[in-house]
Amino acid sequence: MNGLLRRLWRVSNREFDAMAGGMKMVVGLGNPGDEYVDTRHNIGFRVVDSLAEALKVDVRKRKFGARFGLGEFTDKKLILLKPWQYMNRSGQAVATAVGFYKLGLSNLLVVTDDLALSPGRLRIRATGSGGGHNGLADVIEKLGTDGFARLRIGIGQSGRKTAADFVLDKPTKPERTLLDEAIERSREAVFCWVEHGIESAMNKFNSG
Repeated sequence: MNGLLRRLWRVSNREFDAMAGGMKMVVGLGNPGDEYVDTRHNIGFRVVDSLAEALKVDVRKRKFGARFGLGEFTDKKLILLKPWQYMNRSGQAVATAVGFYKLGLSNLLVVTDDLALSPGRLRIRATGSGGGHNGLADVIEKLGTDGFARLRIGIGQSGRKTAADFVLDKPTKPERTLLDEAIERSREAVFCWVEHGIESAMNKFNSG
């Protein structure tokens, strides 16, 4: 098989997988750079890293303006994506990957932090607004729709700090315990979504 035919075969198969519902994508939102590692705002990245560890997937590949990996869970191919731009510019990487794979939006799940939820609380929704989250709002803008699933993980209120300072700070020790547990539950929620769909994931993992 020559190089052109090989490339066409790969494109054909990736499109078939996506259109047949055999491919799903999980996007974790965060900020790139060592200074943001383990901050409250980067919990979406941490969920993707947890998924990658469980599935033995390398998410360091550079593609779509993101860090990217491709694995499998049950009979589904699973794309793991971390947009490698600052949070409020996350949308283009997501839109580019969705377009490349011709992915139906029912096969997209975005994972993000949420100030409005208490630390560690999960909320899964099939659709909805950005809810004041700049990264999620940019994804909605670049996709031109809010019709995709999202998993929000509570990080709590900012108190005396500004919201910007709070989300870019690292959690306290008690918060860290709650968030570590939430990341484990989020990983299981993602697996439930992949295998059983959004309704099952909402029924099983929405808390409070």
